[in-house]
Amino acid sequence: MSTPSPTSHARRQAEIPLDAAGQRVDRVLAELFPEYSRSRIAGWIKSGQVRVDGEVPRPRDAVRGGESVEIDATLEVATDSAPEPIALAILHQDEHVLVVNKPVGLVVHPGAGNPAGTLVNALLHLDPNLALLPRAGIVHRLDKDTSGALIVARTVEAHTALVEQLAARDVHRQYEAIVNGRLIAGGTVDAPLDRHPVDRLRRAVREDGKPAVTHYRVRERYRIHTRIECVLETGRTHQIRVHMAHVRHPLVGDGLYGGSLRLPKAASEATIAALRGFRRQALHAEKIAFDHPIHGHLIEVIAPAPADYQTLAQALQADAAEHDDAGH
Repeated sequence: MSTPSPTSHARRQAEIPLDAAGQRVDRVLAELFPEYSRSRIAGWIKSGQVRVDGEVPRPRDAVRGGESVEIDATLEVATDSAPEPIALAILHQDEHVLVVNKPVGLVVHPGAGNPAGTLVNALLHLDPNLALLPRAGIVHRLDKDTSGALIVARTVEAHTALVEQLAARDVHRQYEAIVNGRLIAGGTVDAPLDRHPVDRLRRAVREDGKPAVTHYRVRERYRIHTRIECVLETGRTHQIRVHMAHVRHPLVGDGLYGGSLRLPKAASEATIAALRGFRRQALHAEKIAFDHPIHGHLIEVIAPAPADYQTLAQALQADAAEHDDAGH
């Protein structure tokens, strides 16, 4: 049985400000209705779904100021991905926004090698109307093997507001990680990032890269590993993974950035098994906090860490306690 296509309408009315006189109508309407992109509004104008003083304008037409404008437009489907019944842990939901605890191994967006079985597919099954939003409402991402809190907008207005919060660095994103080496203290990595000059799968610290800042502090020291908390000022691809490798403390299990297996001396079989069995980067997006995109109140969500991460941390705690070498 096929899933019916979601349909929705955008209906808006306003008066064009007098001080907008002489400006293009598509630009003015994008400022009047910031929940919609200028390109979307221009498309509606071209298809006759916008009227100014009862007339259908062209996107480039200049306004006089004081005109009444009416939009009665159909919101087009923005994704052609199919819904799939993939279980999701919902940490927060209301009519405008969701926060999910993304599991390890789930790709966020469909792409080469992953045409289906992604978070987008799961979200479309949860709420078919998300097909009306870019990327099914997803406004940021996590790597496939990183777990944790991820925000999803459920309306156009919420999507626009959340994208603006992220761009303004007003979303608090806190991670925890387990790194190789025994850190003495926390610190800040302020190092620009961009694509690796040779390996297209990787990112690298580059002088000509985009600004990237990660703050980290020690939570727990083990014998030759450290559990840390990381707070992002920016949200670049692989940011924590690259930054911690840059300061010579790559994440445990991160084969892409040098997190090779390191075993404490005289470790128990349980500790060795936990480290050998952990075959992904030890990184979890544990907390996210942001202003509700419509109502403005603070939303703060904690995502429980997955079982494999907790098992690894417990094994390293036990190893440190057994050898009486933990400097908490």
